[in-house]
Formats: sequence, C-alpha cells, structure tokens
Amino acid sequence: MSTTAAPSRLHTARAGVQKFGTFLSGMIMPNIGAFIAWGLITALFIEKGWLPVGALGGFGNGPDGKPYVGLVGPMITYLLPLLIAYTGGKAVYDVRGGVVGAIGTMGVVIGAGIPMFIGAMIMGPLGGWTMKKIDAIWDGKIKPGFEMLVNNFAAGIWGAILALFGFYAISPVVTWFTEQAGRVVEFLVSNGLLPLTSIFIEPAKVLFLNNAINHGVLTPLGTQQSLEQGKSILFLLEANPGPGLGILLAYMFFGRGAAKASAPGAALIHFIGGIHEIYFPYVLMKPILILATMAGGMTGIATLAVTHSGLVAPAAPGSIIAVLAQTSKDSYFGVILSVLLASAVSFVIASVILRTSKDKGEGDLAAATSQMEGMKGKKSMASSMLRGGAAGGVATVTEIKKIVFACDAGMGSSAMGASVLRNKIRAAGHKDVTVVNQAIANLTDTYDMVVVHQDLALRAEQKTPSAQIVTVDNFMGSPKYDEIVALLDEQEATEDVPFEGVAAKSEPASESEAAASHVPVPHRHAETPNVLRRESIVLTGSVADMAGAIDEAGRLLKEAGAVDDAYVASMHERESSVSTYMGNFLAIPHGTNEAKDHIQASAVTFVRYDEPVDWKGKPVKFVVGIAGKGKEHLGILAKIAKVFGDKEQVARLEAATTADEVLDIFGKVNA
Repeated sequence: MSTTAAPSRLHTARAGVQKFGTFLSGMIMPNIGAFIAWGLITALFIEKGWLPVGALGGFGNGPDGKPYVGLVGPMITYLLPLLIAYTGGKAVYDVRGGVVGAIGTMGVVIGAGIPMFIGAMIMGPLGGWTMKKIDAIWDGKIKPGFEMLVNNFAAGIWGAILALFGFYAISPVVTWFTEQAGRVVEFLVSNGLLPLTSIFIEPAKVLFLNNAINHGVLTPLGTQQSLEQGKSILFLLEANPGPGLGILLAYMFFGRGAAKASAPGAALIHFIGGIHEIYFPYVLMKPILILATMAGGMTGIATLAVTHSGLVAPAAPGSIIAVLAQTSKDSYFGVILSVLLASAVSFVIASVILRTSKDKGEGDLAAATSQMEGMKGKKSMASSMLRGGAAGGVATVTEIKKIVFACDAGMGSSAMGASVLRNKIRAAGHKDVTVVNQAIANLTDTYDMVVVHQDLALRAEQKTPSAQIVTVDNFMGSPKYDEIVALLDEQEATEDVPFEGVAAKSEPASESEAAASHVPVPHRHAETPNVLRRESIVLTGSVADMAGAIDEAGRLLKEAGAVDDAYVASMHERESSVSTYMGNFLAIPHGTNEAKDHIQASAVTFVRYDEPVDWKGKPVKFVVGIAGKGKEHLGILAKIAKVFGDKEQVARLEAATTADEVLDIFGKVNA
C-alpha cells in the first residue's frame, strides 16, 4: 500500500466533487444517444427545420382538424426525463430502483408540464435509494412463496407514493429552480457576461470536471432552452473544441520534445474524435497555459452570443463533426466562427507563453507525469505500478490477466487508451490478456490492473483496492504502455527456479527417465543457481523499524555475495521514493534501477518478525530482500507472489520453525 502522505484536503475535496459530478453526468451520458436522436428529429422536422413535417415536428393540424402532437414534444417531455430517472435509479438499486425512480419522476413531469430533467435527476436516485431502504426492512423475513407478491406490491405502492410526492412537492420546487436558472442565463447573455463563465469552466475541465459541468448542469438547462427557442448556446460553453485545439497547435509549432512530436496526433483526436481529455496533460505540464484556454473559451462564447447561434442538442463527444451535426439551421456561420476564433485566440496566447518561457515546452509528457507524481527521473514499470497508491517493486502479487482503462465518463480517453494498449499487447502475443475501458463510477474490484490519469487515481484506488494502479498523462502514446507490455513479457517468461534441496517442477531427473516418459530434457548451459539459501532465512528478525529491516535484508544479501554497500544504500533510496509494501504483511525491499551494476549475483533473503514492523503505517511481518541479475530471480518472485496470495500459506510461514520449512513452502507452491 502507499507510504506517501495522505491526500490533501483539497485533493480529497476535488475527488468528492468529481464523484458527485460524475454521478450526475452518469445519468445523462448513457442516454446521449436519445438526446442526439431528439436533436436530429427537431433539426429536421420542426416548422423551421430542414425538412418540415407537421406530423413529426408537432405543428399544424391533421385531416381531422386536430393539432399534430409529433415526436419532438413527447420525446423531450416524457422519454428523456424517464430515461434519465431510470438510469439514476438503476445506478443506486439496479433495475428495481430504476423502475421506482421512473414512476416517481412521472409525477414531477405531469405536475410541472415542462421537461423535467433536473426533477428526473432528483427523483430517479431518490426512488432507487428509498426502495432499497424499504426492502431492507423485511429482508429475510418474507415467508417462502410470498416473495414476488411482497416485492411487486412494495414497488408499486411506493412508486405511487413517490409519484404523488413528485407531483405535489418536487415539481413546484424544480419548476421554480428551472425558471430562476433560465433568468440567470438570460441575465448573463443580456449583459454580455456569459463569456466570463470560461474563467470557471476551463480550469474545471482540466481537473476532470468537464463531464460533470457539461452533462450534469449545462445539458439539462440547454435542452429546456432549446425547446423554447429552438437552440441553445449552453451546449457549446464546455464542448467547443477551439480552446484545446489552440493549445495543441501552439505545441506543434513552438513546443519541443515529445510534447511537440505528439501534439499533431493529439490535435486530430481532440478535434475530430472529440476526446478533449487528450489536451489536459499539455496544460497540466505548463499550468499558465490555462490562461490561453480561458481566453479562447471566452472568445468562442462571445462570438456565439453576438451571432445568436447555438446547437439544438448536446454535442457528444465534443467533436467538430458532432458540433456541426447538432448546429441549428440558422447558426452554422456563428458556430463555425466561434470554433475558429476560439482556436486562434488560444493559439496566439499559448504561442506567446511557450516562446517567452525558458523551457519553451520542451519537457515531455513522461516528465510531466514524474513531476505531478512528485518523483524524479524515469521510472520503470515496477516503480510506476501502484497497488492502492503504491508501487509494488519488481514483482506483482497478482498475475495480470484483466486490464481496465478508466476515465471520468468511460467513453472518450479511456476507449482510445484501451485500444492503443490492446493493440500493443496483442502484437506482443499476449492473447489471453484482456483490455477494456470503463467509467470510474462503474469500476468493480475485479481487475488486475487499472490504467488511469493521475488526477483520477484517488477515485480509482477507492473503487479497486486490490488492483495495481498505473497512472498516465498521455492516453495516445504513453511510455507506460511499453512498460506494461514489458512486464507481461517478463510474466510470461517467468519459469520455476529450484530452491536449495527442491527439484524443479515436472522435470525428468535423467535422460533415461525422459526417454521413458517421452518428455525431452531441457537443454541447459549451466546449472541454475539457488537464489534463496538456508543461511539467508532468518525466522526472528532483530530490528523494530523499517530502516533497520531494510539494513537487515541488505546485510543478508551482502553475506550471500550478491551485492555491495552501494546497492544496500539504493534500497533505502528506493523506499524513500516508492514503497515496496505489497500487502498481506509482506514488503520486498530492493535497489533502484540505477544500482543494478552493483549486483554480482541474484539472491533472495527472507526475514520474519515476531512483532510487525511499521512500514510507514502498514504492518509488515515478512521482509523479502531481492537482488536480481538478469531473470534468474523471476522464478522465486513468482513463488513469493503465489504464497502471499494464499492466506493458508501465509499462516504456514508464520508457524514455520525451521529454514527448511520455509524452503519447502516456497518450493511446493507450483508443484
């Protein structure tokens, strides 16, 4: 586990805001397709649309003289709010919560008479949560045969009560709030103040609050405005790709190093693919560039306001293609101009900043990762892979078979990163390793490795405490991808290495035995050395603190003829940078990559402590020191991982009374 300082209050608060915002946007994002469908039908078939059709657009009268209802009105009044409510309720209490939440929302919809997106975002989760609490009252107390009767009537009765509550209590409140929010927007537009929202929106985007702002707040308000006016400027306050494009163009022309080299590809993915997260690291690498995105955002909003332009529905993802597809019939000039001017202003300011600063943006993205993680120098996969916030050293406790990319929404940057890494892993021949993408809110603790942007690492750790966390800052071409593949290569190449007195697994003792069993004898150049010896096993450690335990492990490595004093010193250096605590009372101290030249031979040592050693807040009973030359130590590491992944084997180690018992426990793991 992590030995770094506890997260700051600011970091924790930001994670809390992200979590709440993600929950709000999580009710909208799965239903974006429905919003787009409504937007396309509106743009095409309303009276002022491209292909006006009264029966679809809801204007004019039919042959019988009755007004057409159309699709536009019912979809936004009933379909979209009910989908939102069902999604919110389901997130809280599965399908049962979704159904009850949708029933309650119907009361708000009918009571208000206007699209109730905010009401749906309240009633959906409320319905799921209250139903869950009610079910808990009689959980396990229903007589057999009556479960379906009780469950169905409970959901029906409570849903009806919630519908009445929504009709009489929630709908007036939400109607009032919606009206006030609309007045605030009108005030900002009328007084030319709406561009100032970029001062808050642009920094919030870089802090991964973009989906919370866009789909949790602006989409519901913008949809209401679009229904009334046929379009809304609110859909482009956050989604305008111009500010980010300007940043990436500036790096293309005036940046240096990997940032300059990767900027063209990032710009294409950002502008055409609509994955805005890809430019965030370029800003985080040089935070003053946030001024460029602010100015670009303000310019884009001002252009939209002056030209009275907007979109008919949200553009998701924020691709220029999606933006143009949802642009109102009379707004193409203003929307295109807003994107161009936002890009130009952002580009000019970012270019000035890059050209006048000392480093001129020459720090590459890997360096930005190191800076943000508070570490120095290039890290190997071992020091980059975290388990609950810390690195595991040279070995992993869990074999890597399932990898998940996680981002805020699970639809943009994570999908791209998963695709890139999946291709690399398949090209390396690891067909049994799966790579998927997922929203952080939907993560479950069923993965071996989680790849996530470092700003979202805290939330990923909370959702997947058993997984190894790898943080990246460049979803398109992070050097961490190659390190993951290298780790998988090592994992696949790992072979059983015999302990002293223990024969290798399933290996014939002689050529005659091999002939009898029709199993060929493996060709060997030399006898594989024993990396764990009896004299390197201590069953009663003599120190009481972490520094002393590292020294004791280092002394045993030296006595085994494996390392010198410089390597032992580097073991302390490694611990000050990245914890080697692995969980299950195990720590595996080892030297830094730079100290590999101080290894004369591979060796492993084992020390058990009667009283747990405080490993920066984590209890450690077993300290396994490692010095690895080439791949000779990988077999023992595989055995260590298997032993400490099995509580029964850990108990056997605690009870062992001789060094031979320890050798036997490790030696028989793979037998």
